[in-house]
Amino acid sequence: MSQDQAADKSQASPAKNRGSKNRRKSRELALKALYRNRMNAGDVKQLRLDSLDDPDYSKADEAYFKQLLTGVLDHTADVDAMIGQFIDRQLDELSPIEHAVLRISGYELMFDVSIPYRVAINEGVELAKSYGGIDGHKYINGVLDKIAAQVRPHEFGNQAKK
Repeated sequence: MSQDQAADKSQASPAKNRGSKNRRKSRELALKALYRNRMNAGDVKQLRLDSLDDPDYSKADEAYFKQLLTGVLDHTADVDAMIGQFIDRQLDELSPIEHAVLRISGYELMFDVSIPYRVAINEGVELAKSYGGIDGHKYINGVLDKIAAQVRPHEFGNQAKK
């Protein structure tokens, strides 16, 4: 491989990594906003404005963050109803972080089919590992797996057979 090819390859790789990192940062910002919303009940506009102060905001995919936050808040009742089918306690007994993670990934599973179900689950698990309690990610994984099986049976079934 020539030096020019290596330089081209090294320049192409960060763009690819930055794309997925941007979405991850968007999910992290949405998690923080949903947490603030649960603690302080604010409107979407104020939650977005508060997020501008986050040091990671410039690293996030702004359009996806807005879509995700608005989508989760617009579909809270539907997502919570789905979550409620697969948890072993009342919704208000979930930690605020676990609840926010389940809402984000649940929303992606239910309403954003452009996100493969495995990505939605994995991103939820990673958020729980970073922000949740010890072993909370295992609980999140189990609940999201059940939601995926129900809302994406065709996609879920095909992947399970591989």
